[in-house]
Amino acid sequence: MNNMKKFALICLFATMAFGMAKAQDVENKEVPANGAKITFTETEHNYGTIIKGGNGDCEFTFKNEGNEPLILSNVKASCGCTTPSYTQKPVMPGETGTIKVHYNTNNVGGFSKTVTVTSNAVDNPRVVLRIKGNVKVDEEAAAKEQAKSVSKEQPKEMLKEQPQNKTRELQLQPAGKDQPAKMEPTRVEKSQVKKDQPIEIKK
Repeated sequence: MNNMKKFALICLFATMAFGMAKAQDVENKEVPANGAKITFTETEHNYGTIIKGGNGDCEFTFKNEGNEPLILSNVKASCGCTTPSYTQKPVMPGETGTIKVHYNTNNVGGFSKTVTVTSNAVDNPRVVLRIKGNVKVDEEAAAKEQAKSVSKEQPKEMLKEQPQNKTRELQLQPAGKDQPAKMEPTRVEKSQVKKDQPIEIKK
């Protein structure tokens, strides 16, 4: 049993020693002296709270700290709501370039997006930039707009169709000896009467 414990301890120390040696190799890895080197003033931009439809623009500035021209080969956003534009000409040693990012602030709610920058920099060929913030609706402006639209609306009344040109058919009723004939009106539907049709009197 003691032998098993000793063996386990030996394996543990060996693993730790291997990991430390590997980490030391990474630390001792030197960046090539020659070549373009990229350095950003900041890699994250926080918009804070933005009103819907507000300004969604921000800008990242970078500098070529190397001794060769720095060329950005690709700048890609994580989604279609974020649009980047960047310096496409080579950035000479000691000069700076910019990456402009536009976020569509018509999307209400919190957001966190990334923009990946790929270049020929020997020290950091792939840099990930991040933007974040929260877009909310301007409730006061929305209430005013709603009140304005309601005041412009006019109530629409339904027009009632009135019956026109109704024709009556007179019908004679038999009368007594000394009683004149009595005529009673009979309703005739409009669809049954044609234009210029004479009134028909039935006996």
